[in-house]
Parts: sequence; structure tokens; C-alpha cells
Amino acid sequence: MGLFLSRSTLIAKSVFILQLSVFNLAAKPLSQSAVAMPDAFSADAAKSILDQGGNAIDAAITAQFVLAVTLPEAGNIGGGGFMLIQKGGQGDFIDYRETAPKASYRDMYLNDKGDVITNKSIYGISASGVPGSVAGMWLAHKRHGTLPWKTLVQPAVALAEQGFVVPPKLAKGVSHYIAHLKEQKINVNFEKYFIDVKANKVFKQPELATTLKRIRDNGQDGFYKGETANIIAKFMHQHGGIIDQDDLKNYTAKSRVPIKVKWNGYEVLTSPPPSSGGIAILQWLKMYELKKPNNGLAHNSTQYVHLLAEIGKRVFADRAEYLGDPDFFNVPVTALTDINYLKNRSNDISLTAISNTESIKPGLKESEQTTHFSIVDKMGNAVANTTTINLGFGSGVVVEGAGFILNNEMDDFSAKPGVMNVFGAIGGKANEIQPHKRMLSSMTPTILLKNNTVKMVTGSPGGTTIISSVYESILNAVEFDMNAADVVNSARFHHQLWPKNVIRMHAGLSAKVKAELVKMGYVIDERHFGDLNVIINKNGKLDAASEALGRGKSIVF
Repeated sequence: MGLFLSRSTLIAKSVFILQLSVFNLAAKPLSQSAVAMPDAFSADAAKSILDQGGNAIDAAITAQFVLAVTLPEAGNIGGGGFMLIQKGGQGDFIDYRETAPKASYRDMYLNDKGDVITNKSIYGISASGVPGSVAGMWLAHKRHGTLPWKTLVQPAVALAEQGFVVPPKLAKGVSHYIAHLKEQKINVNFEKYFIDVKANKVFKQPELATTLKRIRDNGQDGFYKGETANIIAKFMHQHGGIIDQDDLKNYTAKSRVPIKVKWNGYEVLTSPPPSSGGIAILQWLKMYELKKPNNGLAHNSTQYVHLLAEIGKRVFADRAEYLGDPDFFNVPVTALTDINYLKNRSNDISLTAISNTESIKPGLKESEQTTHFSIVDKMGNAVANTTTINLGFGSGVVVEGAGFILNNEMDDFSAKPGVMNVFGAIGGKANEIQPHKRMLSSMTPTILLKNNTVKMVTGSPGGTTIISSVYESILNAVEFDMNAADVVNSARFHHQLWPKNVIRMHAGLSAKVKAELVKMGYVIDERHFGDLNVIINKNGKLDAASEALGRGKSIVF
């Protein structure tokens, strides 16, 4: 079943404005609310806010700050992200992605020979962009919140000040990260702050608690101005970082228009640039509809995996060439999602053979320790929020005196055209480093609507694999009619053009399918990725699930 958009003449690098339909229909109230969270602390806190009469956005703000305390590998006030909102029948997209400091420049991670300096954009103080999380939550609250700001931040203050009982998976992650830093001889202060993280023991973070109190009492000014800003700027100056008080004072979160496009009887409400994910999942979903046989394909069959891998080659070739911060680069959104363009793009896909990787060019002439959560309230409002400090525990640097971990998002820029970042993604001019620019992201919070009613809220961490987790979760729910638990726990796979013919996949695909893929010429990389947290509305009843291998918690109430 096709997807119908207005026709456009496809001219190389042409700029189009996506004309999005705006619905004024109010969402239909539900008898339930639901949260699907990456840990139990955020799930319980978000539920409490909803129980107090708060809406989905209020609950999301509380969850974001709680995760900054209890999920330090990804939850943050030192990073950024995207919040996709459907409220009162209308969509909003809060872009709180980090930005490059004003002293940054295109070749800042290259040596005198023009080669990328190993690890400089990944570890240490030079890896960090200007954090956006606090400003993002403040903007979301100003536009959509109902409960007092202090009420929403206080649960995080309490968990930082009084401590929380450490889940074993967190303790294991911290221990492995400390060992990794020592093995790689990386000199950062992470161990000083997290050495006391032990399974089933209470862990307190007094410096972080004080920082959160200033945010609680003074809003975003409690982070970007005043004492916290002074602490950050002084720490940066002392250790060779380039973020200063002007960078902090001038940071702004932005409200952008989400992409909203019809697909298979639904409306897909998803992330616009500087996310690459919204465009990518629409290309994947539409080309799948164009190329699948009339009788369909069996879930996770050899042909199914191969077809989606072939589509992935083309998606990631376009991503590398055309996607970047829309405030700095004209992103051809309409052209890249136009059905006629995608018909031409997919014409040479064979269902029986791998296309030549080197021949896949642009068509128009983010461990992956991000985290995601989904919320639906009784009013029918929904939030899909994906937030990150990039790799697990970010740059490994804690701001001394403020207690939070700095991101290493500068690695999401293209340090040099044609050179892969840590996720194997290749970029060019569209995503080159420029002062104040937002780095390209794969974060893809997405909401599926039908008749303007929320039917699914989905998203995942995982760097570039986020895009695969999200589009496969949608196919699992729509194409294969799975419940939420099966959606999040079904084995997934990912291919992104480079490395050549490598398919990364979860354990769980059959030995027969893997053998057939190898025979076709694929290389199998069996490693888990992502952590889906999904809510599905089926006939007015909510179904929520968090991926079993994570430490998440979902509640329908």
C-alpha cells in the first residue's frame, strides 16, 4: 500500500518545504495511562506525576531529570536530545540537541597531516558539545506543562541527595567502563565520582543534587547562568575545554515542526532534522511497501532481512550527503521522502542478490548509550523522548563541583569527509563542524497516529542502529500485528551501507536464515543493540513494554 505525497521535480540538492497537514481535532480521552521507561526509578516517578494530575509532558520532564541521576550512562543534564509531542491533537518537536561551542572549527580533530586524531572526539573534555537537556525541558514545560516546575524536578533532587539502590546492571556497567578506561590509558575523572557504585548499595551524588536544586529553583537559568555556569566555565578553562559562559548563556532549545506523513493507513509523526532518523524511517517504510512481494514476507526471513538491508544501503548513502543541522544546511526533506524519488531509488534492488556497496551513491545528485522513553496520558497526549550523552558515560568527564557527566557528541559531526565516526557513519559537508551548529543525530522518537489518535509511541537508543530499531518496531506492530512485548523483544537487525555487507543482528534469528545470508555474501555481526520502550493503543486499550535485556519498567494504569 503506497504513501501519497505531492509530486516534486527532483533536482539535485533542491530545497523543498514539507507541507504538513495540521489537525485541530482533540485527542480522544482514554481510560488508561502508560509509561515505558528505561529504568524503574523513572517509571515510578513518571507514574507519580500522572497520578497527581500532570500530563504526559510533565511526566516526561520528571523522567528526564530522574534519569540524570539513576541512569548515568545515558540519562543526563550534560547532554541533549529530542522530545516529540502529540498534545491536544497537534504535534510539536522540542530540539534540545547539543551545539558546537563558538571556539570550535571544522578541522579541530585533525592532526598536522590532516588525519583524525584517535579518540579526541570521544574521550575527554574536548569531546563535549554545549548541553541542551535543561533548556529542552524548560521549553517543553513553558509550551505544554501543567504542574509547577519545582514539583517536576524535585524527585530527581531527592534521588541524588538521599541516594538510590544501585541495580546490578548499572554496577556492572560502571565497573566495565572503569576497566575500559584503564585498559585504554584514558585519563579522565570518571572513577573518582563513580567508584562507589556497587550493586544493591545506596549511591548518593551530593554535587549533582546541589546542581539540580539550582535548576529546580531557577529554571534553565539555574544551569546556563549563575553559579552552575561559572563552575562549568571554570572547569573547562582549567582543563583545556572550549565551552565558556557565552556558549551556555546563548544556548537555545527550539520548537520545530515534526514530519507528519501518511503511510499504510497511518500518519507517521516523526523527527525532523537535525535528526536523520525521521527521514530515514520514512524512506525505509515506503521502499519496503514498494518492493515487498504481493503476498508479503515472513518476519525475519532471509528475504525480509535482505530487502531491508538493501534499502538501508540507500538510506545511509542519502544520510551522508544530504542531512545536517537545518539552520546551517538546506535539507531536502520533501525530495528525500517523495514517492516517485523512492520508486527510482529502489528500482535496482534485487530480492535475490546484494548490490555493490561502492556503487550506492546519494540519490539526488549516535555505545550507543542513548536512552528513550514513551508516555501516553489519559487525555490521549503522548511523548516520545530520546536523550543522550552519546557513548556510554559520555566523554568520561564529570564537571567537578557540579557532579554531572559531559557528553561526547562532537563525535557525531563529520570530523573529515569520508571518515567514519565511532558508529561507522560517514558524513560530509552537510555535517561538518561549525560554531553553534547542531551535530546530526540518529535519535528518532516517533508516534504513529490514526485519525489523529495516538496508536503507537516508539523509540530506542543505539547510535545509527536507532533508526533500524524504530522502523522495525513499527513493522512489527503494523505489518505483523505483534503486542508490545513481542515488538520490543523480537530479534532485530541493522545494515547501513558501511562496513561493507555487514549485517548486525540480535541473537534469535534462525541458523538457517543466517546461513542463507552468509551464502548471499553478507557478514554476520551478532551483537545486541538498542533498548526499545514502546506503547501501543489497540482499540482503546494501552499495551506497554520495555525490552527484557535492559533494566526498564513499563506500567499501564
